[in-house]
Amino acid sequence: MQNAKCKMQNGKGETGSSSFSILHSAFCILHFVFRHRKAVAVLVLLVAIAPSALACPVCWGSPDDPMVKGANNGIWVLLGVVAFVQIGFAAMFWSFWRRAREQRRFRESLRVIEGGPHG
Repeated sequence: MQNAKCKMQNGKGETGSSSFSILHSAFCILHFVFRHRKAVAVLVLLVAIAPSALACPVCWGSPDDPMVKGANNGIWVLLGVVAFVQIGFAAMFWSFWRRAREQRRFRESLRVIEGGPHG
């Protein structure tokens, strides 16, 4: 249920005064904050810890620094490991598909011929 002052701002009892609408807009925002305290608290917490999620000071250094080059090389090695594992999964599923196709052909070649010697 909306607060009565927020309903006034939505068109029921609008006075036309800019200070009146600003005051009621602020009141509606506060009303929203108090109704959704947990969501607002999580949002404020995320904004507060966002600076700690920035890049480390090593990455802010000069590109020719040995630490930066080492970090970049480490990233490329880890990307290579991920690519190698993904290629391995693709090769495994391709071999499963190929073996299933060969097994299906073999089973089809062993069909019993109708009307054999007793027919």
